[in-house]
This record gives sequence, structure tokens and C-alpha cells, in this order.
Amino acid sequence: MKINEAYPAENSLANRRLILVFGHSGQVATALRETGLPAGWSVRTVGRAETDIVDAAAVEKIVASSGADLVINAAAYTAVDRAEGEPELAFAVNRDGAAHVARSCAAAGVPLIHISTDYVFDGKASGHAYREGDPINPLSAYGVSKAAGENAVRAAAPRHAIVRTSWIYGPHGQNFVRTMLRLGQARPELGIVDDQYGSPTAAADIAVALIAMAKRILVAPASGDSSLFGTFHFCGTGWTTWYGLAYEVFSLASAHGGGMPGLRPISTLDYPTPAVRPVNSVLNCQRLADVYGITAPPWRTSLKDCVDKLCAEASLAAKVEEAA
Repeated sequence: MKINEAYPAENSLANRRLILVFGHSGQVATALRETGLPAGWSVRTVGRAETDIVDAAAVEKIVASSGADLVINAAAYTAVDRAEGEPELAFAVNRDGAAHVARSCAAAGVPLIHISTDYVFDGKASGHAYREGDPINPLSAYGVSKAAGENAVRAAAPRHAIVRTSWIYGPHGQNFVRTMLRLGQARPELGIVDDQYGSPTAAADIAVALIAMAKRILVAPASGDSSLFGTFHFCGTGWTTWYGLAYEVFSLASAHGGGMPGLRPISTLDYPTPAVRPVNSVLNCQRLADVYGITAPPWRTSLKDCVDKLCAEASLAAKVEEAA
């Protein structure tokens, strides 16, 4: 099925489900609160102020007491460049925190969906998208910590699904799309990296895919099917470069009256960063389609939805400010 298919009505008490989400203010957790759910289902997001995943006892307590039918771990340390200077914090969250969640799920007999990243690969694959079984070789402290988190989940929680995704953006939080729209208003010209390749992925699409996975795991007649667990890839259909993504963002924004700054393609060497990024971040998502029947929309389609929303919000905010 496509991830935007409507859920059938299911109103009986037997069909009520609670999904506990670690992470509250992040892009995916926010999208999970906003996405449509099957009738009788609910999502509870848990932020660091309520339960910090680095606290093993706190994680165990909330998983055991929540009555959750399934847990999604969307909590992560995602400051890629800063992680180079504070790797111990990245590992505390991305490895140890993931282990705490996985162990608590195993103890409670609850399945776990854990979010991971394209940064577990070194990006040196030429001519093909990465499959789940391809060797990992992270180049950054962030990538190493996320790879360690994957291994911790595999070791601790037999019923787990690890979902690697890439280039996440949305109307909330810090992401490339929002940064481009902000910088485009402040600078007449922008130099954008044009030799790194990936698949932009809307947080909203990730949320819908995760709910579809949860439904299959919990409701499908073959809910005990081991093929539902393991490692999967999910990202927007198609690929581009950061320059290509920026160009599309400004092209879409121009339909709302936004300006188009001068965009200049540059190389990775022209824009050095503390953390090394994969050159090729394109992920092969066929396994998720084969097992769950889930495919993402084309990345341009979802990007238009996001840019339209951001521009509408900016226009409304400007009108409110003018009237004040």
C-alpha cells in the first residue's frame, strides 16, 4: 500500500492501541503527534524533561507502566558536527539510550521501532543505492554512535525494526529546508554543496510509514512473522544533491512570492565541516515495500507540501504583525 492510504474504521475496544514514542520536540516525534491514526489508536510522546533515555531506570519504569503496545525510539543526539567535539554525549544518547529502550521493551514484551540514519554508511558506494545488508562504515562520531545504537537494539530486543532514513526535513525543528528559506531572505547568494547525493525525506512521510508498520506488527494476522523485524530503509523516492534540493525549495517558494537568491554549486571541499558526510546517502527501500507494502511519495511531492505550509505560515505571521 501507499503510505497515504486511509485507515479503515476500527472502533472496538479490542482495537485500541497505544504507541509510546521516545522523543517529543524532534521532527519525527512532532510529526507522529500530527499524523492520522487508526480509530482507537493514540500516540504518547515522551521528551527528555519527562524521561531521559540515558537514565535506564526511568526508561524501564515508563515502558513498564505506560501500557504501550509498541514503542518507537525517535530520540537521538543529532548535532552531527558538534558530536565531533563531544562524542561521549552522542554515545550516551544514541548507543546507551537506545540500549536502555531496547532492554526495557524486551522486558515488557513490547515490539520496538528504532530510527537510524544513512550516516552509518561511508557513502563510497558508486552507482547503486545502499541496501540494508551492505557493510557499514560510518565516518563521523555521530554515525559511529548511531551504528552502535543499532547493534545495541539488535542485541537486546528480539522484536525490533530498525528504520534507517535520510535528509529529514519538515515544518518544525532545525533542518535544511527551513535553513534555506531563512538564509534566502538574508543573503543575495548562497553556495550549496552539489557533490553529495541523497533522498530528501519528509518527517510527515516517516510518521505515516511508522504508523503503518506499527499497525502491521500489532494487527495483521501474521503479527508473529519474523520478516516484519530486522533492518529497513525508508526515504523519499528519487534522489538529488543539496544544491538540487535548495533549488527546488526556492522554486516552490517563488510561487508564494518568495525571492530566488543566487545559487552557486560548490564542492564538499569548498565547505569543510567538522564531521565528514557520506558522498552517497541514497538508500534502497525495496525491502520495506516487499515486506510491508510501504513506499514513499516522490521527494518533490512531499517537499511541495512542506514548502507550501511554511510559506502559508510565514504569510499569516506577516499579516498578524502588520495588524498589530
